Amino acid sequence: MSNNNQENQINIEISEEVAEGTYANLAIITHSQAEFVVDFVNVMPGTPKSRVKNRIILTPFHAKRFMKAMIDNVKKYEAANGLIQDSDAAEIPFNFSGPVGQA
Repeated sequence: MSNNNQENQINIEISEEVAEGTYANLAIITHSQAEFVVDFVNVMPGTPKSRVKNRIILTPFHAKRFMKAMIDNVKKYEAANGLIQDSDAAEIPFNFSGPVGQA
């Protein structure tokens, strides 16, 4: 292994709390000239209000790199697991309305 490879490596650590992750089923993306903001939300059925769980702020350069990485990973996933059904085809209502639970 060359010295150049060792210089390009970075040691990344993750805390237990962050490693647990946060579930999101909605991403709201906005941008300005300087940055892209991605808000991740968990919308629950029958709940009229939801709260942003995480916000990620990216430079335009990193937003484009992230987009390319996501496209690449979705292609790899579909090659191994089959086509992911697009939400447009699924026609899931945005409000997730359904039967109301009764006791």
